[in-house]
Formats: sequence, structure tokens, C-alpha cells
Amino acid sequence: MTTVHNLGYPRIGPRRELKRALEAYWAGRIDREALLAEARAVRDARWRDQADAGLDLIPVGDFSLYDHVLDMSALLGCVPPRFGASDEPVDLDTYFRMARGRAPSGAPADACEMTKWFDTNYHYIVPEFAPDQAFRIASEGLFDEVVAAQAQGYRVKPVILGPISYLWLGKMKGGVDDRLALLDNLLPVYGQILYRLGALGVDWVQIDEPALALDLPPTWRTACEAAYNRLQGRGPKRLLATYFGPLAENLALACGLPVDGLHLDAVRADELALAADRLPGYKVLSAGVIDGRSPWRADLAVLCERLAPLAERLGADRLWLAPSCSLLHVPVDLSQESGLDPELRAWMAFARQKLDEVVALRQALAGEGGEALTAASAALAARRASARVHRADVAARLAALPPDAARRASLYEARAQVQHEKLHLPPLPTTTIGSFPQTDEIRTARRDWRAGRLDEAGYEAFLRTEIEHVIRAQEAYGLDVLVHGEPERTDMVEYFGERLDGFAATAHGWVQSYGSRCVKPPVIWGDVSRPRPMTVDWSVYAQSLTERPVKGMLTGPVTILQWSFVRDDIPRAEVCRQIALALRDEVGDLERAGIGVIQVDEPAFREGLPLRRADWPAYLDWAVQAFRLATSGVADETQIHTHMCYSEFNDIIEAIAALDADVITIETARSDMELLDAFADYAYPNEIGPGVYDIHSPNVPAAERMRALLYAAAERLGWSRLWVNPDCGLKTRGWPEVEASLREMVASARALRAEIGAAAGG
Repeated sequence: MTTVHNLGYPRIGPRRELKRALEAYWAGRIDREALLAEARAVRDARWRDQADAGLDLIPVGDFSLYDHVLDMSALLGCVPPRFGASDEPVDLDTYFRMARGRAPSGAPADACEMTKWFDTNYHYIVPEFAPDQAFRIASEGLFDEVVAAQAQGYRVKPVILGPISYLWLGKMKGGVDDRLALLDNLLPVYGQILYRLGALGVDWVQIDEPALALDLPPTWRTACEAAYNRLQGRGPKRLLATYFGPLAENLALACGLPVDGLHLDAVRADELALAADRLPGYKVLSAGVIDGRSPWRADLAVLCERLAPLAERLGADRLWLAPSCSLLHVPVDLSQESGLDPELRAWMAFARQKLDEVVALRQALAGEGGEALTAASAALAARRASARVHRADVAARLAALPPDAARRASLYEARAQVQHEKLHLPPLPTTTIGSFPQTDEIRTARRDWRAGRLDEAGYEAFLRTEIEHVIRAQEAYGLDVLVHGEPERTDMVEYFGERLDGFAATAHGWVQSYGSRCVKPPVIWGDVSRPRPMTVDWSVYAQSLTERPVKGMLTGPVTILQWSFVRDDIPRAEVCRQIALALRDEVGDLERAGIGVIQVDEPAFREGLPLRRADWPAYLDWAVQAFRLATSGVADETQIHTHMCYSEFNDIIEAIAALDADVITIETARSDMELLDAFADYAYPNEIGPGVYDIHSPNVPAAERMRALLYAAAERLGWSRLWVNPDCGLKTRGWPEVEASLREMVASARALRAEIGAAAGG
């Protein structure tokens, strides 16, 4: 029968067991052996799940203690010198120091950069290369996992990130950016890895090259062909895996590479027939037909009809079936969602259920198991016929919007003057991005409230106490624009999803964002509207406690869209406009309640870009318009902020300027302000707060470091439009490090104000 396999599986465990073990290790509550024991338990359970589903090949090497790209750097010995030069294997704490700047042992150091994995909400640790970068096998983790899985009786398929994508995703530190020049040093180590896997009795290895779904420059395409020609004939058979988009002009290249099989994402592109035409007769075609990024059930009957001609043409030996990409991007198991609306639940499939869908497709192509196809078709028919999905009032409101609904009344220059007169802020005003630490006490109170052990009045009183504590703390630190700290919010998107019509929340639908950080994306299943205010009471209460301005805090429409699981029956642009209109109501209510500074965060703005540049203009148009629709209904004196993180801004700076936010805060601490080059080159006209405090590391930044970053920012932008703030929200940090870091940040800003003032006076 047709081979069924999987590209990768969620790592965190069905109840986030790995997250808890990692954080316990970092905090010193458990030792290395206890961490590794818990990790093995989670890893082994993943293998059992996939074997029990009926997969023929079990992926190995997709499990990670932090990030699979970081794992590849450890395997290849690509460790920046600041973490300590050594010819020894990369140890666990060096690995964690690269990821987060600190570990139980070893000196703290600046963590490696982190950015988004293609157009997903997963973050990877950016490989850091020197011009003379050397590579070697420096970790036994992959080989140990192969041995462990084989000992448990599994037929394994090791997964490694391919050499072209690895170099593409990295960054050169020092010298000319000529990453391709590193191939000569890199490929022999890949050859050694393949040889060792073959020596372990591995039949197939999966080599991921997602960069082939991008607009690769000709030099990279040529290098890809040369690289795989050099690697041919070594080790096991190789399945080249691509995903997240069509290969387009790279399809012929991929089909012609000297590998033994090709995996295509057949959800985001329909290139299976074209690939079948071009693949030599000895090569396998792996069809990624089950959506690895969506929670919705597949239409198995339609897929079976689509695949039947390919199955007849290629035969069972050459047509493999799989999800479109790693299932890392969906929750683990729908069976845990006993509290979910039964009608909605019937429309969905999480990672474990998607394995069943792949196996059901194989059975259907063999003329067996028609019950699964019938059940899927019935569920999809019920979803299409449901009266709950579409709302006439939402459509009518959008249709009735005036032509100028997405434009502020005045240009920025006029608004800025009015805002400065109203707010009376000093030069280099200091603020934070929004959230403050989510303590154990906050989580306990929330659990007690949801379980009925704490009543509504008691929970509200608790939250008000937390908000007052955050306000008083910020006043003591000397911050200029305050926030209420968001103790009422589990997550910056889930919170709004729980309060907007058309969304559903899950109980255990966790997805890894980075390291131990997990998010629980809400599910957009119907038309979106706001039944009542969502944040106004908390912002008004916080403002009542202080004379300093308090920001109203909202998540923007594009980020709510990107960080939710989105319905697939209407265009994403239409869903985003619905969310924007709901947020417009919230922004208006905040303004009417006396909140003069409102932040609408869009950290996912660049993440939403299609992978192909030809598709960018359409996306940027509707994304910009959605943000402006949400924020443009306010008076000139209301200051609109936005926040973005983990983005390379150079190629979308015009769209960022078109957002027309009065102040933008961005994440720059790990990149030494390099991201500001785009703003300087464009002569970005509005105010900017470049992050000077890396909140994804537990290290407390030194005042000298923050001052140096601010000088670097001023060299690019001047002093007059700069704000001073952390990189991102402080939710994941502890109070002691937050207090120390913010006091240092404020002291740095005040010292620079005095210095600038003295220079101006002189």
C-alpha cells in the first residue's frame, strides 16, 4: 500500500509537559538528568502516537528542547565565540545560552537573534556565521535519537534542515554577507551526517529545504544544484521536503536534484501533476495533502478524487501521503477538548487526528475504509450549512463605511504638535510595551475563578490590586507613559478571541511559539463582531490611579488574524476587516473614556507577508487598510502607538509608514539597532521607540549597553523622535529582573536627556 509518513509532530506534550520541565530546569528546581528524563518521556510518547496511528515512517530529529534550527547549529558546531570556544560537543547549557542568554551553568552572554520561521508564528534561533566559519559534528543528539527509536521498534526517518535553507536562514556577523561561500566547509559535514545515519541502518532521511518556496536569487539556485550533486550517493535515500508555498520556478530544480523523493505542500499549491511529469521514474512523490497549519477537517472525498489519477499513474511505491508540513503548527489532540462546542468540534482536526486523516486517505485509495470519507463529508456539509457562520449585520456595517474611514483627520505633523501639548512628555520618553509579569499568584487566581473557587467580585478585586501594584511600580521606576500590566489577559490574542463573537477558545490547544513559550490560538469560525467593550474598564481604572498617561492596550487586526486559526471559507482579507471594525469600536470607547494614548500592537504584520514577492502588494494593501480602519476614528490629540517585533523592515518600510501610527516601538536589542537602517534610509517621519532591553533573555541589561544602543539609534534617526522602551512585553519575565532592568532603562534615558540638554545649551 501507499507509504504514509509525517514531517514532524508537536514537541511540547499534550499538557505542555516539556514546557514545565524546561522552566523548572532553568530555575534550578530540577537537574539535568530530570530534565532529560522528562524530555525522553514526551519524545517517546510522540513516537507512540504516530506509530499507533499507522504511519510507516516515524520522524526522528524533529523533537527539540528549544528549536530545530538551533539543534542544527549545535549538530554542525556553529557556536558564536562569545559562548566559549571549544572542540568538545556542544553541551546543554551552551545550547540554552545561545537560545536565551543564560543557563544554570556558564557565563551569561547576549543570546543569538530570534525571528519568525517563514510566515508562521514559530520563532527560530538565527544561525550566526563568521566569514571563516568552520563546521564539525558537535552533537550526538540526532544519532542518539535514531538509536533510541530503533530500539523501540520503529522504522525511522531522521529529519535535518538542508544546507541551502540553513545558510539562507542564518546571518553573517562581520565581513561581506557571502553565506554561500560557506558551502565548501559545510557540505563535507552534511556528508558525514548522512554517512553516519546510513551506518545506523536508516533507509530514508528527510532533508528540509523550505527556502525553495521563496524567490531565491539565481546564485542560490545554482548553489542548491551544486550542493546536492556533491552530496549524492552518501548514506540513506533522501526525501527532499519543501513546504509553505508553491515551488513555481524552483519546481524543475527540485525535481532534477539527485535525491530519491520530493515532498510538496499540496495544500498551498497544486503542483503534484507537474512534479509527476518531471520526476524520473525511480523517484518518490510525497503529496502533502492534509493541512499541517489549520485545525479544520480535510475533505477526504475530494482529496481522494484528486489523488486517484496520481495513484494510478505512479503506483503505491512512488506516491506517498503526508501532511503538508510539520504538525508543529497545530495543537496536539482534539480529544482533550471535551468542553468545546460539539458542533464546532465536529469540524476540526488537530495533529493526532490529522494522522488519522492521512491513513484514511491511504485506505480510501486502496478501496477500503469508506466510513472515514463519509464522516468527513457529513461534517463539512454541516459546517457549510450552519446558520451560525454568516451574519448580515456585520456585512451591512462594513458596506456602510464611508470612504475616509481609514484616514486620520490630520497629517502626522499637525497631530504631533497637539499631542505634545497635551501629554507634556520629556525628550526620550520612557514606556513599556504593555504586559508585566504573569506571576504564579495571577495564574492561581485565574484558575480558581474559572473553577468557581473564586467568585467574580473576588477575582475583579484581585485584578484591581494587581493593576494598582503595576501602576505604583512604574511610578517608582520613573516611567513617563504607563500601562496597566494586563493581569486579566492569558494571551494578547486569546483574550480578545474570548470576547469577540465568531471566535472559539480551546482548553488545551497549545502551540509552541519559541522555546518553552506556548500560545493557545483562538479559532475564527464565523463572522466577527464585538458584543461589548473588552478593555475599557481596566484602562479607566488604571488611569484613575495616576496623573501620568496610561496607554490603552489592544492587539491589532492583522495580529489577531495571524495568531488565530482562521476560517477557510472566505478570504483572509475579509476576516481582517471584520476584526478591524470590532477594534475600531473599542478604540472609540477608550478615547471617549478619557484614554489619550492607545497602543494597537501589530507584531505579526510582516509575518503575514506571502512568501512570494509578487503576492506582497495585495496583502500589504489590505493589511494597512485594516490597521487604519481600526485606529483612524480618533481625534488628533489621541496618540496612536503600535508595536512590531522580530521583523526585517527594509522591504516593507513604505507599508509601515502607511500605517500612520504616531509612535511605533520595535524590537532591536538583539540586532544592535541594525533594523533602524530601514527607517533611516526611508526618512521615516513619525516617532520611534527602538527596544533597548531584550526581554527574551533573563539577563539584566547594563546601563552602558542601553546607552550604547540609544546612541546607535540616534546616529540613524536623531534624538528628537526617539522613545525608550523594552523590546517587547514583560509577561514572561520575573519581577526582580524587570525592576532592575526598568530602573536601569529609566536612568539611562534621564542621563541622556541631561547630556543632550547640556549639549544643546552649549
